[in-house]
Amino acid sequence: MADETSETRNNARLAILELANMISVPMSLNAIVRLNVPDTLWQSGSNIPLSASEILARVQSTGDAENLQRILRMLTSYDVFTEHVINGSERKYSLTEVGKTLVTDQEGLSYAPYVLQHHQDALMRSWPLVHEAVIDPTVEPFVKANGGESAYGYYGENHEMNELMQKAMSGVSVPFMKAILDGYDGFDGVSRLVDVGGSAGDCLRMILQKHPHVKEGINFDLPEVVAKAPVISGVKHVGGDMFKGIPVADAIFMKWILTTWTDDECKAIMKNCYEALPKGGKLIA
Repeated sequence: MADETSETRNNARLAILELANMISVPMSLNAIVRLNVPDTLWQSGSNIPLSASEILARVQSTGDAENLQRILRMLTSYDVFTEHVINGSERKYSLTEVGKTLVTDQEGLSYAPYVLQHHQDALMRSWPLVHEAVIDPTVEPFVKANGGESAYGYYGENHEMNELMQKAMSGVSVPFMKAILDGYDGFDGVSRLVDVGGSAGDCLRMILQKHPHVKEGINFDLPEVVAKAPVISGVKHVGGDMFKGIPVADAIFMKWILTTWTDDECKAIMKNCYEALPKGGKLIA
């Protein structure tokens, strides 16, 4: 360390301090979503800068505007809000492009449920136990933190968590699929398509709208998930377990599924995909 400059060491110390306090960022995002700040600022597209007091008056009748301003200023440093200083002292806030992703659009979608879904109590209880995944990998931190219940089992039994997860997946899937469908032609020639882990069926709905030659879409997910899925023309909701088998189709689509599992679990899923596809079939993942 003797040959390192003091500036380098100081920058390193500042970096670790920021990392140690990083939890303040998602927790502050969680707070402004729960307080409905993004939709309040957006106001049908006006995005007129408002002070913390003005925002608070629109979201609820009472509260601490100073604490809200602290949250707004912190998230301004992460480009969620733009701060406008009026008359040299009054601070007002508007949404940046990042902040606009949290606004509810005309279809009722946004990235706000995704923020909330990642910070539910059952998930947050798991984080202090992450180190135990190294010490004892036989039991996942989530299971240890939640009375022996797996994450998928927990979601299946908790209606509110399941509903929020579906909203979160819809909110992030629609923009993602728009980009995919604008530049990808891999669905050409497909007649029967299975979406593994398709949640509410938003991806299939968009694929079938873009590619009407796909005669049947199978939205395959856990029974408790598809039970809440809406009716979609051309789409059949099928409940099951991808580790036990996958419906037969010309092509299988998986969005952000394999990133969730271990290598061995991914191999098991891929094996079931292989068995469900005909010769010349296609896996899109």
